[in-house]
Amino acid sequence: MKSIIRVEDLTVAYGDNVILEDINFEVNPGEIFVVLGGSGCGKSTLLKHMISLHEPVKGRIFIDGMDIVSAEGSELLDILRRIGVMYQHGALFGSMNLLDNICLVLEEFTDLSRDAMEMIALMKLNIVGLADSAYKMPSELSGGMKKRAAIARAMALDPKILFLDEPSAGLDPITSAQVDELILKLSQNLTMTFVIVTHELPSIFTVADRVIMLDKNAKTIIATGKPDELRDQSDNPWVRQFFNRQANAKISES
Repeated sequence: MKSIIRVEDLTVAYGDNVILEDINFEVNPGEIFVVLGGSGCGKSTLLKHMISLHEPVKGRIFIDGMDIVSAEGSELLDILRRIGVMYQHGALFGSMNLLDNICLVLEEFTDLSRDAMEMIALMKLNIVGLADSAYKMPSELSGGMKKRAAIARAMALDPKILFLDEPSAGLDPITSAQVDELILKLSQNLTMTFVIVTHELPSIFTVADRVIMLDKNAKTIIATGKPDELRDQSDNPWVRQFFNRQANAKISES
């Protein structure tokens, strides 16, 4: 199977502080792929490089066969149209209702009429269970509703890949489980590929087809595989301790 994302020899740093070094992995089409690890290990930093918010020190990142690191102009826009992003805190525009938050994306990337944009926005909100909240402001929403609204906006352009940064962060267990169910439903019904950054073990075991685990000290990937296999069979005791939530784990935490 040809990968939809391929990361080759990626090194990322802030000044002289190297965060990740010589990272290599692939993501398959339709996969729910999770990036995990202790606090400060570079999970969100990796995601930001994968969506072209930051430029790496070296390495290449192929999205649907195109290198997003070297792409510029219309080529970069073509790649960005193939991905959608849900940021950790939703990043909804507080001065706009949900409908307008989604329409803003369509205004930037399409020539559709306002009526067509609103129809698409309502469809996306319906998919995430928020059709009745289209005219609400972000301040009127619960944490879980903001996450779902952000996912709806990320789907505005029918992307092949959705990047979700900590989709369960700050949510109670029931709401977190509802977000997990939404991710599974979207994966099954829309055949999208997901790249999810999280350290929430219940969510990982619920949604992940495969994971990579980053480590702050090693500055690289220390494990790759299915979550249950890493929990039960990993040769690395740190990995087993992380997945089993053992207090004496030596996973790098800050």
